[in-house]
Amino acid sequence: MNWFRVFVFIMMVFVNNLYSQNKATQEVVAETSKLRKAVNTKNESAEAESYYNIGETFYNNGNFPKSEEYFIKSKNIYEKLNDKQNLEKVIRKIAQSQENQNKLKSALTNYESASNIGFSNSSRAVNSNDASRLATPSVAKKAEAIQNNIKISEKENNKEDLAASYSQMADVNIEQNNIPKAEENLNNAYKISVKEAPQQALAINQKLTDFYVGNKNFDKAIEAKKEVLKEDFVKDNSQKKVEQIQELAEIYIKKNDPKEAIVLLKNAYDIALNKGHTLEAQKSVKKLDSLYAISENTEASVNLYRDFLGKLPDLVSKDRSLVDNKILEDTEQRISQLEQEKKLKDELIRKKNIFNYSLIAALVLLSALIFFIFRTLKKVQIKNKKIALQSLRREMNPHFIFNSLNSVNQFIATNNELEANQYLTKFSKLMRGVMENSSEDFIPFQQELDLLQNYLALEKTRFADKFDYKITVDENLNQQNLQLPGMMVQPFLENAIWHGLRYKTEKGFLKLSFKKENQHLKITIEDNGIGIEESKKQKTIHQKNREGRGMKNTLERIRLLNDLYKKNIVCSVKDSPNGVLVQIIMNF
Repeated sequence: MNWFRVFVFIMMVFVNNLYSQNKATQEVVAETSKLRKAVNTKNESAEAESYYNIGETFYNNGNFPKSEEYFIKSKNIYEKLNDKQNLEKVIRKIAQSQENQNKLKSALTNYESASNIGFSNSSRAVNSNDASRLATPSVAKKAEAIQNNIKISEKENNKEDLAASYSQMADVNIEQNNIPKAEENLNNAYKISVKEAPQQALAINQKLTDFYVGNKNFDKAIEAKKEVLKEDFVKDNSQKKVEQIQELAEIYIKKNDPKEAIVLLKNAYDIALNKGHTLEAQKSVKKLDSLYAISENTEASVNLYRDFLGKLPDLVSKDRSLVDNKILEDTEQRISQLEQEKKLKDELIRKKNIFNYSLIAALVLLSALIFFIFRTLKKVQIKNKKIALQSLRREMNPHFIFNSLNSVNQFIATNNELEANQYLTKFSKLMRGVMENSSEDFIPFQQELDLLQNYLALEKTRFADKFDYKITVDENLNQQNLQLPGMMVQPFLENAIWHGLRYKTEKGFLKLSFKKENQHLKITIEDNGIGIEESKKQKTIHQKNREGRGMKNTLERIRLLNDLYKKNIVCSVKDSPNGVLVQIIMNF
């Protein structure tokens, strides 16, 4: 039969290695979706709350390292938000997690931090008392600090802290060798926590049974363990129920009552098989085997192992996470192994090939230098583009300026001083606006609109009998925040007037509109002039040979603006049934 036991033992070790289910996983699923939503909506307060709740879940399940990790994440956000009330609460939880891990120095520091925040007098006192309890070696002072916290917790009706304080007082009683008082305080702690904090109640119950067993009072230990088995949070949780039955069986073993222990372990084994708790089933089998070995009941042991092996596939199939956890565990081990091997190889190469590393360092420096040169060249290119853009921005069609001055001269020659003064006023206002905005790539929408209105008013004065115009602005446009390239539209207006409307025999019309379309601004310039093709036919030889600088500069400006600012400005000029249609579309 020895070979059979060896085989079964190997199988049990395999199962034990597979089993790594995180008890807190199911409890944090709901909070994880809230956390995801909080992160997506950038709700930092809700994010901190979710981290706190996840930490609380791990804390209540006894996973104190994980709870500390999530409480620290929550604390960092509350510090950023300067939320002192929640910050004090979470720092206290960090301290409690650390204390449960026996990280007493860190716990003391955090209790003191929570006390210093002191959002309320009672919380300041509780944290201060806990800090004193950890800091003092005096048993009497510890008892005094705990008693103060008991009074505060009773007043505040804080059941969790009250139960913890009674449990701490029991530790002090044990140090004082006051066994009856320790028993009384542990029972008080259990009664308080059993309805409010099941995981805390289980921990206190275990502490109580260990206390009874340590004092050879097995009957009271059994009574205490049977009491917890009656609780709903144990009866409704098959895994916890199996664990508590196994612990009760352990007490009977220590009491030297193997018969009752075997009955309990068989019960635990059956529940574990039925509910798919692989590790708990394995523990029960191992305990039963050891009891059978003591009584030399080899047949019962073999039958047990055969039963376990026969039901093992079905048991494992119920634990769907086992295979995935094993694959994950193996993968992590392989990655860790590869990292270790890489470190060893790197260390060996480093020792044997110092020159190679020096060469690599030189290459790295050279790469950094090349990157610096590339970045510098890139900056120079951008600067050159900005200089070019500024130069184009400051240019205004000399033809327009020349004609404007001719118009003034004409007004003066005809003794029309009033028209000349009005025209000069508008012209100087336009030129001042152009010069003032010449240093900026983009200007506020209203400033650009004023410049265009001023320009059209000037041209209207010059060609009063040639055209009328209208400017429309979409009410949905956010004019306060909208910015446009200065005088980008003006050359298109000038073209419409000078090459389209001016040559009409009857009075023409020019329409300029600014409209919001989704996330774009659409600028439309529409005239009912003679059109592009007819305008080309009427140009003189001198006009054909002379390059149109206004349009060329504008298109070059659009190219540079798209390159530098990624505005995706698109411009189209085409004949329409009534004249020429210009459309400019750009991102906000």
